[in-house]
Amino acid sequence: MSAVDELLARARRGLTRVGPAQAAALQESGGLLVDIRYARLREHDGTIPGALIVERNELEWRLDPTGEHRAPEATHHDLPIVVICNEGYASSLAAVSLHELGLHRATDLIGGFQAWRAAGLPVREAGQPVREAGLPVEG
Repeated sequence: MSAVDELLARARRGLTRVGPAQAAALQESGGLLVDIRYARLREHDGTIPGALIVERNELEWRLDPTGEHRAPEATHHDLPIVVICNEGYASSLAAVSLHELGLHRATDLIGGFQAWRAAGLPVREAGQPVREAGLPVEG
């Protein structure tokens, strides 16, 4: 097993990962879906309606409820958060990083955006407006 595969396996042991239907139910009940895919993938495949777009390199700054660069949606440490990448790999590592910030209910979507779409859940086609956490990060 490669070092990165071991890292991923350790990360996932600390998460209660969710499938597409569970993620949709969490969103419906007030949880936050956070799409960390890079722009080219979003432009090609579309986005999940209502998901907050936060590129991976800004994730911790946008979701830290105590930070000055937080997104308005990052209101408290008990917020249910589902991190979504393209296929469900990078999102696991990102969710663990959020746990380290005290966001203990953060998890990720098994299979990522591709699983969401394959499940027939709503997708906003590329080019339509999305919710972006667009505050600049300094430093």
